[in-house]
Amino acid sequence: MKQFSRTLIGVAALSTLMLTGCASMQRPQAGITETELIDMRGKPTYEMADGDIRILEWTANNSNQYTYMAKIAPDGKLVSFEQVLTVEKFATIKPEVSTKDDVIKVVGHPNKLESDYLPLVDEEVWTYRYKESGIWDSMMHIHFGQNGVVKRLENGLDPLYLRE
Repeated sequence: MKQFSRTLIGVAALSTLMLTGCASMQRPQAGITETELIDMRGKPTYEMADGDIRILEWTANNSNQYTYMAKIAPDGKLVSFEQVLTVEKFATIKPEVSTKDDVIKVVGHPNKLESDYLPLVDEEVWTYRYKESGIWDSMMHIHFGQNGVVKRLENGLDPLYLRE
C-alpha cells in the first residue's frame, strides 16, 4: 500500500508539472497587451509596420520550420498570433503581384543562409523550410525578378531531413 501511495503521489506531481508546462506554451489570446506578449514569447526577431498595425515576428534558427507573427493594434493590444509558414499562407503570395515587402508581411523574413541569387536567370530566391500540412519536411522557394516582384513559387522536399 505504501508503494502504491508513493506511485500515486509521483503521478500526481508529474501531471501537475506537465499541466504547468502546457500552460506556459499556450497560444497568446487576442486582447493581451504587447508587453504581456513579449513577457510570454520573448523579444521578437523582427518588428515592422503594416499601416497602423505593428507586426512582431519570431523565428528560431537557421533550419527553423516555424515563424510566428503577432499583429498589434494601435492601442497596443494583440489582434492575432499565428504560425505563418503554412501552405495556406504561401498560397496568398501571388506571382506578378506580390513584392518582397508583401512576402515578409505574410511569411516573415527569409533566413539569410537560405537566400540566393541565380545569375543565369537574374532572380533572387528566398527559401523557407516548413512542415507542410504539419507532417512533411518541405521547402518553399520564392523567386523574385529584378523588379522585386514574385515570379514564381516552387515547393519541394527538404533535403535536410531526407534519409537513405
